[in-house]
Amino acid sequence: MKNKYVTPILAIVIVAVVLFGGKAALSGTAEKNVEIARNKMMTALLPGSTTFAPEEFDAATNSAIKSVYKGENGYVIESTAYGYNGDITLMVGVSNEGQVTGLVVENMQETRGLGADALTDVPFLAQFLLTGGDAEVGSNVDALTGATVSSKAVTKAVNSAVAYVTGADTSSSATEWGG
Repeated sequence: MKNKYVTPILAIVIVAVVLFGGKAALSGTAEKNVEIARNKMMTALLPGSTTFAPEEFDAATNSAIKSVYKGENGYVIESTAYGYNGDITLMVGVSNEGQVTGLVVENMQETRGLGADALTDVPFLAQFLLTGGDAEVGSNVDALTGATVSSKAVTKAVNSAVAYVTGADTSSSATEWGG
């Protein structure tokens, strides 16, 4: 009767040990893969830079900035602004001269078919390339059709990233209704 239970219990223990060992062996893989993907993205956003070091920054000076990475020829800055339906988060490459070298929308909860188009609308996003913190919807940036608030939020996030590099003040570029 005792042998009847020993074999299944032993099998369960062996499987548990194998699973625990596998988990321990792979524990750093997910984090490493995220870091590799982030570095590839930053390299694309800031051409000519291959290594990026996190940089300390004063969030009180520019509350839109969430993280800053220094590359060889500029910065990659994670910046946010409130859109129509929540925060829009971008990663923006900015050269040492204060020119936008690339941008990608990381996260947003905007309306599908309207503001959410900022994720993939290449002509809309391309308008920001080589700007120097002077992007303005209705002036040198055409808003996404039916998504003016989302377009202004993306514009504010890009301008905030440039302002970090150039030291400009972006406190007056609101995205509130009517702003």
